[in-house]
Amino acid sequence: MTESLHPSRRTVVTAIGAAAAVVALPAWPQTAHAATGPVLDPHPATEPSGTHVREVGGTDVVFQYGAVLPAFDGWRTHEPTRDYMSLDKRWRFRFDPDGQGSGEGWQSPRHDDRAWDLIDVPAAWDLLNTPGFGSQTAPFGKGTAFTDGYAWYRTTVDIPASWRARHVRIAFLAAGYSAEVWLDGTYLGKHEGANSPFALPATTALRPGTRQTIAVRVFRRASYTDYTSATPQPVTDDHEIPYKPVDYWPYAGLTRSAWIEAVPRVTVAKLLVAAANGRLEARAVVENHGTSDFDGWLTLDPGRKSGGRSAVVRARIAARSAGVVSASVPVPRAPRWSPASPHTLTARATLRAGKPSGPRVDTLSTRYGVHELAVAEAQLRLNGEPLFLKGLNWHEETAAHGRAMKPAEYDRELGHLTALGANFIRNCVYNRHPYVYDWADEHGVLVMDDIDTMWLNTAQEKLQTERYGLARALALTMAWNQHNHPSVILWGLQNESEIDAGGGPVYRAWLADLKAAVKAVDLTARPVTWASSTSNDPAFDLADVIGFNEYFGYFYGKDGDLGPTLDAVHAKYPDKPILITENGTWSEAGTHGPDTTQGTEEWQAAGFTAHWNQVAARSEFVAGFTYWVLKDYKQRAGYNQTYNGISVMGLLTFAEERPKLVYETFRKAVNPRP
Repeated sequence: MTESLHPSRRTVVTAIGAAAAVVALPAWPQTAHAATGPVLDPHPATEPSGTHVREVGGTDVVFQYGAVLPAFDGWRTHEPTRDYMSLDKRWRFRFDPDGQGSGEGWQSPRHDDRAWDLIDVPAAWDLLNTPGFGSQTAPFGKGTAFTDGYAWYRTTVDIPASWRARHVRIAFLAAGYSAEVWLDGTYLGKHEGANSPFALPATTALRPGTRQTIAVRVFRRASYTDYTSATPQPVTDDHEIPYKPVDYWPYAGLTRSAWIEAVPRVTVAKLLVAAANGRLEARAVVENHGTSDFDGWLTLDPGRKSGGRSAVVRARIAARSAGVVSASVPVPRAPRWSPASPHTLTARATLRAGKPSGPRVDTLSTRYGVHELAVAEAQLRLNGEPLFLKGLNWHEETAAHGRAMKPAEYDRELGHLTALGANFIRNCVYNRHPYVYDWADEHGVLVMDDIDTMWLNTAQEKLQTERYGLARALALTMAWNQHNHPSVILWGLQNESEIDAGGGPVYRAWLADLKAAVKAVDLTARPVTWASSTSNDPAFDLADVIGFNEYFGYFYGKDGDLGPTLDAVHAKYPDKPILITENGTWSEAGTHGPDTTQGTEEWQAAGFTAHWNQVAARSEFVAGFTYWVLKDYKQRAGYNQTYNGISVMGLLTFAEERPKLVYETFRKAVNPRP
């Protein structure tokens, strides 16, 4: 049997003889509501960062908060021409359940916060006081993991007097779900989207040589009106993404690193590079925040072991404007990047005033890899060779720190990928900490990057495309921020969102808008895909790689239905590779029995094997298989066998990270294109 429509994980399909009856869960509300309790954050007419693309010197450049969206390498790399002040420390902290803080002046430097609590940055406020967060047997609905609405962060910083001649911005790698920032009571801006970094220009509010106060108000929408109710009522907001409860945990707070960065007034904000076929193409985006025109030179060094010589290019940038300086450099000895040989190099742009040997003004470096990525004859090819992606979905969290993971935790969890023989990870369904992309570059693990566009309905797709623009902003910033990483080979546009009737005109327009956004800023033209809820998606013609989630034998149909479904999709789109973006079942660790009994480790392992074999047998047109999921994970939407919000669909348990039987079964699965 070939299913014409694959329901999502939220749908149950029950076979009755030769027919199938679809029994959907209750429909979600179509408009924002909070019933009688939880607060909703107000929204402007369009998403608050003002993210947009502007053509500058023949290059599409992403702007946010009235400035170029800068590189966020300051969390690990400190340029010699810049000053950095880490904000990773203990801040004053206070919940604001009634939303009274702004009216009472909590953003003011004069506000007395000595009685406030303390919190580390980065951290998720969920873990402040939630006993048993990582336990499957602890009571659900208790502790700060369920504290929603507003909370405030405050700290003081001593601003060096030397920063009077600098352009200064405050950078945050993440704030969940949204954040408003003040410097000494001056409002700098608001960011929306829990997993994307942002940088707010702060020069106008800066008073060098003084101590100043940074205040941040963070908001998280409640998922339900009552977490302990037998029939919990969801809280939704049309403008937010996701707009309703989803099956991953919405960690709250300043969950990743933050810092202040002081750069020269004429500065290299971003360095975009694309390296293939023995050549490095670079676009240095230069901002001039000064009152005088800049006339100088930019040197592009392609890095050691590239075999290339530095290029020197004229750089003329008018006052109060941005420009792009382009350079092309042969790199004849640069080794190719591949999973087997993940060679990376470092390119550096140096801006000098007056003449090529003049005084150094600013520098910016970036890591890159040389490879050729293509889609041809229903195959995804890297350096001319067909790929088969043996992959895993993975949620960025631990029981100890939530989404504010430590480097050792990343190393331990990501280390399972190489131990399992996986060559691919899907960042379901949000951008990860920059550490993850660096790790993938260094370890040769291929990446499908995703954004938070999960389970949108038609009304939200239309709102995002025609007016609010947050989905587009997330797509733009994903492609811009991860542009230079050789490990990132696919842009993911959405996960299991609704398809409207009549061929999905709203759905198609929304996906076309997101695709245009990433294609506009990606010099490498990486393929786009998404995790569709159906193998009969009416927008598959827009995809470079066809991606869909399938749960045959679990939510609907039989395990053996996958092969005929793949054949049918290939017959309809013979030139496009197919990627299974999700498939999996569940088991409760330690439960053993026949492989036909749901919930046993044997049943979970047998389900993987059945699907893997059907996919691997079609590797001439199936580009890969992505298992759901590496590790059991937390969620608030308690379905799919959850225990204290822990979904047990992983190869590993959540807190102990103990392997189940399917872990070894996955490891032994032989990649048909090693």
